[in-house]
Amino acid sequence: MDTGDTAWVLACAALVLLMTPGLALFYGGMVRVKSVLNMMMMSFGAMALISVLWVLYGYSFAFGDDIGGGLLGDPTQFLGLSGLMAEKSLVATLPSMAFVGFQGVFAIITVALISGAIADRARFGTWMVFAGVWATVVYFPVAHWVFAFDATTAGPDSLGGWIANDLAAIDFAGGTAVHINAGAAALALALVLGKRVGWRRDAMRPHSLPLVMLGAGLLWFGWFGFNAGSAIGANGTAAVAWVNTLVATGAAALGWLATERVRDGHATSLGGASGVVAGLVAITPACSALSPVGSIVLGLVAGAGCALAVGLKYTFGYDDSLDVVGVHLVGGLIGTLGVGFLATAAAPAGVDGLLYGGGVDQLWRQAVGAVAVLVFSFVITFIIGSALQATMGFRISEEDEVAGVDASEHAETGYELNVSAIGGRTTAGAGTSAQVTQPEDARHVGSVKS
Repeated sequence: MDTGDTAWVLACAALVLLMTPGLALFYGGMVRVKSVLNMMMMSFGAMALISVLWVLYGYSFAFGDDIGGGLLGDPTQFLGLSGLMAEKSLVATLPSMAFVGFQGVFAIITVALISGAIADRARFGTWMVFAGVWATVVYFPVAHWVFAFDATTAGPDSLGGWIANDLAAIDFAGGTAVHINAGAAALALALVLGKRVGWRRDAMRPHSLPLVMLGAGLLWFGWFGFNAGSAIGANGTAAVAWVNTLVATGAAALGWLATERVRDGHATSLGGASGVVAGLVAITPACSALSPVGSIVLGLVAGAGCALAVGLKYTFGYDDSLDVVGVHLVGGLIGTLGVGFLATAAAPAGVDGLLYGGGVDQLWRQAVGAVAVLVFSFVITFIIGSALQATMGFRISEEDEVAGVDASEHAETGYELNVSAIGGRTTAGAGTSAQVTQPEDARHVGSVKS
């Protein structure tokens, strides 16, 4: 056991955990004032539920010894984290529990990411059931495919997942397992729940752009733990991942802002924040395989590409409320496939992509891994969502949606607006508060224009 590596990974796990409250702020600011609490509660609900499921059986599903074809870990091997508290239980140079914690926060944020696609219209109770079922039958198996390497987490003779070992696709920190997975699930749920009342007729304005910017900043900060922590040690690979994460994200923000400026005549704060997230998503699978210059190129492509991709929902007619598909699915695809083009053997991953003389060998591996996760996640999520809609009811009523999901699902409002306190009473009447809605506008104005 290396105490430096252990300290680094535990600190990175804390950074990744902070990303989910950051996501809650990012998503919460993007919705209308009548939906902010429900939006944030879906992220916090995922934190609460998935942390428990991860300990009970999720880690074993993901990192237990493979029980057939690289598809699933042994669900009983580490049930309740049995046997992992001993000092001699190690993953690489870490105590196993440090690795458990680090991977657990990945599971949490992957589930939380999906919620942005169904903002304003989902029942909170059904969301919580969905989160548990989806993590069990989609995320935990896919994490095994991508992150479980042979002879690593379940002993020297253990077998891991098929994407990591048999396919040998490079996904350093979760372009497939996290972002393509969540983005495909978001698309499926958006189709199951249908369009919001007034979609494309009423513009739907983010109620607090400062919250969006704050959330994006916390995501950028936490993402250094996400990517550099995936080196599973305080080493040169972590340093390369850190620098690549910094520059790809900056380039993506510039790419998004430049696209807005050319297309719409102005660059927006929402575009800048969204570009940051697009760059973070794209560099996630590639941060160990690219040079810093290659990372800048990838970031520029991701920023411009995702800025254009958020308009796809208007072309194809699906209501992805907060552009999870346009940013996470498309950004994840750009980053995962980008490895096949921009990887250099000089980077820690040690593989040359097409543009560095490596041919298409790595590119086809990246494509197969990306498509496999996309199709699996979309199909299974559509089935889960449809079943919950038919049994429990996933979407709130039209009346409740118009009034506001915060009031109907949580009996609360996010802000006490137009109410002044006088002597302990309010001008709106003792014991009451005024519920104020706000005019709606486009999430990304350029997408509506396009």
